[in-house]
Amino acid sequence: MGQSLFVQINDPTNNSFSKHEIKSNLFSKRKGSKTIQTGSVSTDILWDLSSAKYGSSSPEPIEGFYLAVTMNEELILVLGDMDQEVYKKMNCSITCSPNSVFVSKTEHVFGKKVYATSAQFCGKGQVHEILIECDQIGGDDPFLSIRIDGKMVMKVKRLQWKFRGNYTVLVDGLPVEVYWDVYSWFFGKVMGNAVFLFQTCLSAERLWGSGQPAMSWSGHVGKDGGQSGLGFSLVVFAWKNE
Repeated sequence: MGQSLFVQINDPTNNSFSKHEIKSNLFSKRKGSKTIQTGSVSTDILWDLSSAKYGSSSPEPIEGFYLAVTMNEELILVLGDMDQEVYKKMNCSITCSPNSVFVSKTEHVFGKKVYATSAQFCGKGQVHEILIECDQIGGDDPFLSIRIDGKMVMKVKRLQWKFRGNYTVLVDGLPVEVYWDVYSWFFGKVMGNAVFLFQTCLSAERLWGSGQPAMSWSGHVGKDGGQSGLGFSLVVFAWKNE
């Protein structure tokens, strides 16, 4: 219910971007295409979610789907595990596949004590299950813990005093910086959301301070397939259910 898809196209030559929305009533067809004409640039978006399978903790499809974007009939982005279907439609081989990099993901999760999501921190590596738990010790000493694939990777006691902070954990052999801000859970006039940022590169502090969390399903496309030093970031907005 309410699924939607946004495609944002950046133009680095004049620091501008265009943002296009495929409305939920169109996206709910599960399979289709849309053409967007901007000046001399024709952008085609193709998708097939008719056989998609979904995980238990995320609205994103995990297999049995594809999403492709072309510009002036050139394939620039392919997501999903049905890329062969895209190549057939485009009448091209796997050699024309673009070098896209998964840059970031944003989730809004809800719960009373436990908040669950999943993330793939590097390339085509393992998809990890992440559990964020906030509870109280002895009824009055709140703590924060984070588990990845069932393993405790960090625990913060006296959370009311340490409502903001950061900690480094290892995932797939990579250092992942974890930032948290749970101020609104304890001191907000109205119960708001806590924010958690998982970032695999040194630019985490810049992203956190920018106040601009990145969008879901973001892809950076470059001719060299490089990440331009961005790494991967996961932003989680955790909302308490009373």
